[in-house]
Amino acid sequence: MHPDIRLTDSHCHLDFPDFAGELPQVIARARAAGVARMVTICTRMGTEPQVRAIAEAHDGVFYAAGIHPMRAAEEPLIRVDDLIALAQHPKFVGIGETGLDYHYTADTAEVQQTSLRRHIAAAQETGLPLIIHARAADADMAAILTAEYRASPFSCVLHCFSSGPELARAALDLGFYLSMSGIATFPKSGDLRDIFAAAPLDRIILETDSPYLAPVPYRGRRNEPGYTRHTAEAAATLYGLPLADLAAITEANFDRLFWKAAPNPGKPAA
Repeated sequence: MHPDIRLTDSHCHLDFPDFAGELPQVIARARAAGVARMVTICTRMGTEPQVRAIAEAHDGVFYAAGIHPMRAAEEPLIRVDDLIALAQHPKFVGIGETGLDYHYTADTAEVQQTSLRRHIAAAQETGLPLIIHARAADADMAAILTAEYRASPFSCVLHCFSSGPELARAALDLGFYLSMSGIATFPKSGDLRDIFAAAPLDRIILETDSPYLAPVPYRGRRNEPGYTRHTAEAAATLYGLPLADLAAITEANFDRLFWKAAPNPGKPAA
């Protein structure tokens, strides 16, 4: 155990088959590494009951739900009211993941944008943070987030941030957060580390996106929430801080953004 270090994996996928039959051990290893909380993310509405059940069964595990942009054309468009209804659950802490992905699915850009706007409306209504996936769509993402925020403010994190400096600046200018994943530990991610180094430290949170994107020294293997610690160590080096200080700052950031998962949850003032 690492009683001096407390971390949160703000984005993982504990319902994925990669963890089948091993979930209690995965969660136990996370806690032994100092990762006290995890947010497991539902990416399609058909799996929401299973994701919710995982959160209900484990202390320190919370969940969020939405339709991943790469799935937006495969699923019925989500209703804003349905997301608002899900948000009544005490362990439902965020809206998404949603967003835009033009890398593989640029042909569905229009339906992705419609889906994204519905998720934004739910975030605006509930006060819960929007969880954004952005890939190869920086300009459209910045434009939509900016326009919708100006119409009605909401909170937001760009999860597993690996986009360019322009989208980072647009998000930070709106008061949003950037989430650092194992990508930031990769040797060839110098440009990404530069973006994080230039960002305000009070807007950074940590994640694994497990089972994907395992950080160094586990790159290429299955990722899991306990490996958040390796990304935290890389972040501490990047910011020139002791690990304990970096952990305390990112925990405070997470509590501010994901207020329902905070030790003393209470909806932030409008």
